[in-house]
Amino acid sequence: MIKNELKQIWAEGRPTINGWLSIGSPFTAEIMAAQGYDSVSIDVQHGALDYSMLLPMFQAMRASRVVPMARVPWLEPGIIMKVLDAGAYGVICPMINTPEQAAQLVSYLRYPPAGQRSFGPTRANFSAGANYAAEANDEILAFAMVETAEAMRNLDAIAATPGLDGIYVGPADLTFSLHQGRLAPSFDREEPDMIAALRTIIAACKRNGKRAALHCGTADYAARAIEWGFDMTTVSGDSRLLAAAAQACVARFRELTGAKPASLEAGKGGY
Repeated sequence: MIKNELKQIWAEGRPTINGWLSIGSPFTAEIMAAQGYDSVSIDVQHGALDYSMLLPMFQAMRASRVVPMARVPWLEPGIIMKVLDAGAYGVICPMINTPEQAAQLVSYLRYPPAGQRSFGPTRANFSAGANYAAEANDEILAFAMVETAEAMRNLDAIAATPGLDGIYVGPADLTFSLHQGRLAPSFDREEPDMIAALRTIIAACKRNGKRAALHCGTADYAARAIEWGFDMTTVSGDSRLLAAAAQACVARFRELTGAKPASLEAGKGGY
C-alpha cells in the first residue's frame, strides 16, 4: 500500500499544509492539488458537492501525489466508510464532543479487530496500491473536530482516545460555541481567550501523542499556529481563494483605469 506521506513528514518533525476544496469540480481539485500542498481535503459537510463528485475529485488529484482527505458531514458510519472506499487517506469528522463519539469515529475507520469498518474498498483497492486490507488501519488518519464548549470540557478524554490520530480545530464554530453566539464565526481569532483555547488543545494533543490541526484564513496566521505547536494548518480554501484573487484583480483594474462598476437598477435581476 502507498504510504501516508503526512505521517512521514510529521515523523521528521516538520509541519504540513492542507488544502481545502468546497467547489464540486474535478478541475478545481486538479488545480489545487498541483500547487504544492502536503494534503488536500474535500469538504463533504459544507462544500457544494456530494459523494458522486468526491470520487472524480479524488481521481483528479491522484497525478499530483498529494495526500487525499475528506471532511464527512457527520459521525455516520455509511459516509465515513464510503469516502475511505473512494480513496481517502484521512477523515475529518465534525462535532466530536465526547470520548465515546471519538471512539465511534475510530471504529468506523478501522478494519477488525481494531474497528468495525466494512470491507469493500472499490476504488482504494486500485488507487492505494497492493495489500490495502492489511495496511489500511496503519495508514488512514482519524481527525476528530473539536469545535464546541462541550468538546473543550471533554478535551483530554477525547485526545486520549486509542486509535485517534489527531484533533482538528474548527475555529468558527468553536468561537460561536464558547461565546454563545456573541461573536461572529470566523477564522484567525485574536481574542486572548480563543488563543488560550487553541493552546489548550495543543497541550492536550501533545500529552496524548496526537497531532493538532487548525483551519486558518491566512498563511500568516497559519505560521503563528505552527509556532504555537500545531502540526498541520489548512489555509483558506478554493472558494475563498478564488473570490480573493478575483476581487483583487477587479479592484486593481478599477484603480488603474478609473472605471466605475455598473449598478443594477432596483427591481431588476441578473442576466
